[in-house]
Amino acid sequence: MFVVAGSNHPNHPVATQALHDYLRWRNANARHPDVLAAQRREHARIRSERQRQWGHTARTAA
Repeated sequence: MFVVAGSNHPNHPVATQALHDYLRWRNANARHPDVLAAQRREHARIRSERQRQWGHTARTAA
């Protein structure tokens, strides 16, 4: 909804074509699953070093 509402296309068919063009590009230029898995592991490692869990707010020192 945000993409469609925030677009500056003159009409729905033009917006639909732009969206389809983007999806074709994204599917053709997808990142390798091993790269994505490595990025997830690295982000998890960084969170563990900071002693933060996913979705939790940072604790303040008392």
